[in-house]
Amino acid sequence: MPVHLAVFGGTFDPPHNGHLALCLYAREILEIDKLFISVSNNPFKHKRGAADEHRKRMAECLASEINLTGACSQVSGWELKQQPSYTVDLLKYVQQLYPHDRVTLLVGEDSFKEFHSWKDYEKLFSLCDIVVFRRASTEASDPPSDSLLQKGSIRVIDFAYEVSSTEIRELAAAGQSISRLVPPSVSRYIIEHALYR
Repeated sequence: MPVHLAVFGGTFDPPHNGHLALCLYAREILEIDKLFISVSNNPFKHKRGAADEHRKRMAECLASEINLTGACSQVSGWELKQQPSYTVDLLKYVQQLYPHDRVTLLVGEDSFKEFHSWKDYEKLFSLCDIVVFRRASTEASDPPSDSLLQKGSIRVIDFAYEVSSTEIRELAAAGQSISRLVPPSVSRYIIEHALYR
């Protein structure tokens, strides 16, 4: 029986409470049955603070936090083996794994700003629906252009959660607490492995 599968990709360097809130909110508002969390090497982000294995383990911590409220998420490191990693290839891979499922791609506003630069971005419309989480507090944010809306299914949802992985890495490097910004299991992992120091 087909289910609704959402794909949420990122570098997760580290995963934070914004990621957690987005996933939980998306699961409820979009009626998601399964959440596929993909850890990537974003070609637009050349500098990473933690090694691939650490980022994947932290994403697994994120998935565990989500699953505390109902098991639905899983983590994939498939993109980490691709050089480089592209969303269109990830979605083709997901389609091979789950050929009968309805697929929705979850995208943060910052990532969506680069959408026209993504490899074969127009092919995404035949592979999935797209939901963009826009920062409601950002007045300068523009909705997707009419040309994009005509090509495929893009839904925009206002979602305000002002926290960034860059800020967290800087705080951790300075020896300051990040416990209010990341899930407890991610905080423990960062401390245990002395990441970003």
